[in-house]
Amino acid sequence: MPKTIFRAAAPAVALLLCFSPLAKAQGASSAAPAGQSAAPRQSGTVKAVTPRDFVLTNAAGQDFAVTVPPGARILLVDPATKDVKTAQPGSMTDISASDKAIVTGTPGDAGQSLTATRIYLLKSSAIAAVHSQEQAAWARSVGGIVRSVDPATGTITAANGARTITVNTSPSTTVRRYAGGSVRFEDAVKSTVAAIQPGDQIQARGQRSPDGTSIAADEIVTGSFSNFSGLLTEVDPAAGTVTLKDLATKRTVTVALTGQTNLRHLPATFAQGMAGRGAGASQGAPAAGQAAQSPGPGQPAAASPTGGASQSGGAGRPAGARMDLSRMVNRLPTETIAELKPGEAVMIVASNGVSAGRPTAITMVSGVEQILAASPNGQTTLSPWSLGAGQGEGEGTEGSGGNSGPGGR
Repeated sequence: MPKTIFRAAAPAVALLLCFSPLAKAQGASSAAPAGQSAAPRQSGTVKAVTPRDFVLTNAAGQDFAVTVPPGARILLVDPATKDVKTAQPGSMTDISASDKAIVTGTPGDAGQSLTATRIYLLKSSAIAAVHSQEQAAWARSVGGIVRSVDPATGTITAANGARTITVNTSPSTTVRRYAGGSVRFEDAVKSTVAAIQPGDQIQARGQRSPDGTSIAADEIVTGSFSNFSGLLTEVDPAAGTVTLKDLATKRTVTVALTGQTNLRHLPATFAQGMAGRGAGASQGAPAAGQAAQSPGPGQPAAASPTGGASQSGGAGRPAGARMDLSRMVNRLPTETIAELKPGEAVMIVASNGVSAGRPTAITMVSGVEQILAASPNGQTTLSPWSLGAGQGEGEGTEGSGGNSGPGGR
């Protein structure tokens, strides 16, 4: 559903942002007594290391020279838990370039320098391992268009093509929502089940039932998106907009394109294969990849939940072609708005009202004439997220995505 909604950039983003809570916890534990100034603290990425010191680059791009005396405490934090209370003792030899660190200490002799008294360290290899695990989990996620929500029980039902998916949440389930003013998964905010509305797109990862019709969700991401498909009637590179008549709604719509829009072109040979699968699905034959599985959330345009007769994606749209295309979007050749021409067939997944009240394209794919010909009523759609949309279970490598999780654009 996310590139269908989230550009799977998501797990990595959560790990990289883990320094915010860590820094707060560390700051609270080292608060200075009244009347004394707090010890200086910096967090960021280790740039270079020598036996007695290292260079730390913070989020603003500033380099700090960190001296590590023998008495400094070095604590290794597990990125899976981000809990400083369970951090294990480490040593200077554990610090490597690309690791993440929070350093507390005293001002150094030079301007941007400090002498460390305590260092919280997240190893880059450990972060990569956790990221890989979450990416694999999102690749096995399920998604669709929300049909009903029961906040009391935490149960959500969603349509995925002709299937109905039941998403069961618990108090421990992480709920995130795509920000209305952004098409980046990194900007997804924490939310609640009660905030989810029918018509939203949802992607969930967790323990799936054997038949794939339900999932006990560890994490879900939701958002309100629109899907459009049809022939371009106008292209305005100066204004950054395209206009088309949407096949599903029969309405003319103008969509804004931004620097974050994932603009791709589908080669004719791939379009022919996608069209064949879509036609098979519309005739009742199961389309390739149409199991309850969907790509992970994270990147607009390559793996997200969609479907629907309305702009928001309603039910009844064949999922086969959508899923396959969503999974492969990031492998397609890129394109610019200047290369688009009126009369070209496009498929768009957009965030609602981000730019001047207009839908803003998250992902747009041109060259889809054959796919739309196989679904003349606009029954084939893209998905906005891509949280690690990767090769699904039982799928071959062709047509599978390669995104790294929600957000990473």
